[in-house]
Amino acid sequence: MAKKIKGIGASSGIALAKVYILDEHPIVIPTSKAKDVKEELTNITESIAKAKKDLENLQMIAKEKLGEEKAAIFEAHASILEDPAMAEEFTALVNDKNYNAASAIHEVANKYIEMFGSMDDDYFKERAADIKDVTERLIRYVLKLPVLDLAAISEEVIIIAEDLTPSQTAQLNPTFVKGFACNVGGRTSHAAIMARSLEIPAVLGLKTVLKDVKEGDTIAIDGVTGEVEINPSNKDEWNDKAKKFLEEKAELEQFRTKKTVTKDGYDKFILEGNIGSPKDVAAVLENGGEGVGLFRSEFLYMDNDHFPTEEEQFEAYKKVVTDMNGKLTVIRTLDIGGDKKLSYFKFPEEMNPFLGYRAIRFTLDRKDIFKEQIRALLRASAFGPVGIMFPMIATVDEFLAAKNFTLDCKAELEKEGVKVGKDLEIGMMVEIPAAAVNADNFAKHADFFSVGTNDLIQYSMAADRMSENVTYLYQPFNPSILRLLKLTIDGAHKHGRWAGMCGEMAGEPDAVPLLMGLGLDAYSMSATSILKARSIMSKLTLKETQELVAKALECETSEQVLKLVHDLMKDK
Repeated sequence: MAKKIKGIGASSGIALAKVYILDEHPIVIPTSKAKDVKEELTNITESIAKAKKDLENLQMIAKEKLGEEKAAIFEAHASILEDPAMAEEFTALVNDKNYNAASAIHEVANKYIEMFGSMDDDYFKERAADIKDVTERLIRYVLKLPVLDLAAISEEVIIIAEDLTPSQTAQLNPTFVKGFACNVGGRTSHAAIMARSLEIPAVLGLKTVLKDVKEGDTIAIDGVTGEVEINPSNKDEWNDKAKKFLEEKAELEQFRTKKTVTKDGYDKFILEGNIGSPKDVAAVLENGGEGVGLFRSEFLYMDNDHFPTEEEQFEAYKKVVTDMNGKLTVIRTLDIGGDKKLSYFKFPEEMNPFLGYRAIRFTLDRKDIFKEQIRALLRASAFGPVGIMFPMIATVDEFLAAKNFTLDCKAELEKEGVKVGKDLEIGMMVEIPAAAVNADNFAKHADFFSVGTNDLIQYSMAADRMSENVTYLYQPFNPSILRLLKLTIDGAHKHGRWAGMCGEMAGEPDAVPLLMGLGLDAYSMSATSILKARSIMSKLTLKETQELVAKALECETSEQVLKLVHDLMKDK
């Protein structure tokens, strides 16, 4: 009997095939104490060597199938495996507390998984998935359990699982694995990113799919909408959808090398990519990105066991700026605190850390840490256009304090004879409603704005977007949010500044016509959303989008706004 469920479309495409239920032997962590400490430590060392060999093989497979950039994830996995801080913690638990090898690894891994997994930022959440993937493989070797080989699948199937790890996804052969559907995960998971590279449809966050299917079932999945149908009643309908998807995909390909131009010839909109590390630049360029609108510098701090030095940061920033080859790279200064913690620094306990000591509030207080970053950013600006962007700005005084500190560092470097770029811009995130309302005053001092919609929306609605009880209040299309965006963009333009957006809304197909009509200049999104945004822009005139916005600002609800957008786009 047919059953429909809905999840998150994580890798586009339509697939119809029989189910393959991924059923690994569950790991049961023994609670017994170590009988022989030396033997337990030897077991850990030998298991690390075996897991490392696996990762080297997986990297070779991934390089062949996915390219250098995607294969680099297994370098990151190897660095987790060889992390001296984690190894020290394993050893201490075995030596000092008589833990057995598996329970020592499990306890240390859980600490880091919890730390990264509790973060709001999807990019950093993925660090939790990476640590889980690596340490589970390690524990399987310690306990002499089998490690699954998905490369052996030799018939057309759709994999059903609780979750797929990056190492499992890398083994998939698209000839036989037509897609996968999982209970957990989202668009930014490494499994989703790899699925997109393999061009395998994926639907994640389904919650109950493992319970809903059984061996012998057929399943159809839509990796765009997140729709899933078990034992579909009309297979022809799914086959037609698959055909239509392939036609649309072929149409999008033409936009890879095209300029971003509206139907009436306006060519000033810029489509950019959000990145989390230098390795992500390749995907932005492959998808026709015209710049980097958000480089989250936090990865340098969170993938470390110490505050990164000026030199370490400079090398990372320089690589991105150089690889972008003359296109603007906007780098956000350290956005730490709230849900983003560091293993080597203890933030004060606060009732509401999201509204507390974080981001610019932390760096202005700890100028010793801030100075290392600002000097590195300024030095990198000698290699191409750079925008330095301050997060969580609430007042003009706060912005000026950060800007003047940056200019002081610049003067200091120049005095030392160190070159700083001429194309340097100093701007700010607009994610606090107070900053949006006061945008015209900020624009007297800031070179640009970039709207962080995730925070702007949750602060405006007083609703944590990660709380399931209030997710209905996460409303990007609410007229109140559109009005805040209008204030921000108009405020920038009043003083000849440009306004961009680097929150998820920038790449949302329903949002693009509204943002065009509001006059947003730069749209920064995940690399895979760029072609779709460019295609939408090519079908619309500025006049149409401006008329759309005029009506949308008079609406009362998100639903009314979305209806206007859908009515405009239905014949495009």
